[in-house]
Amino acid sequence: MTDPQRAKRPVTALAGPYGHPLHPILVTVPIGSWVASLVFDLASHVVDEPAFLVRASLWLIALGVIGALAAAVFGFLDYWAIPPGTAAFRTARVHLVLNLAVTAAYGASWAWRAGPVSAPVGAGQIVLSAVSLAALAVSGFLGGRLAYRYGVRVADETTQAEGFRS
Repeated sequence: MTDPQRAKRPVTALAGPYGHPLHPILVTVPIGSWVASLVFDLASHVVDEPAFLVRASLWLIALGVIGALAAAVFGFLDYWAIPPGTAAFRTARVHLVLNLAVTAAYGASWAWRAGPVSAPVGAGQIVLSAVSLAALAVSGFLGGRLAYRYGVRVADETTQAEGFRS
């Protein structure tokens, strides 16, 4: 049996201190950006002048890609702490692959949208965003499983118990 404590400790101080990893807070940037971009995409179909929403969505997609790449750096640091051959490692690998695929899809979406704007966002671009967000939701579920089921980068129960003492 592998040592489950290994995945609780950061591989480097850059990953964030024990019990407080940086990866989970950084993922809020791409998630928020990409959800907002889909809202703006849809809203571009209900306003008279959609250009400002289309441009804003393009910026949000770019911000999300940059944020995802930053989150990925810290996610990789956490991934390296998980013992290979374990259920946690297999879950983390699927989480990683999904996140990379979603980031690539949003990068492609950004390239697809680049250029002059005069009309609402196209149906194909909206579908790509919706499918990408669905994949991101699955990946987020797996990330939650890593933290809350397997305890990856979460403080051990003895440390957690400190918060419940009088």
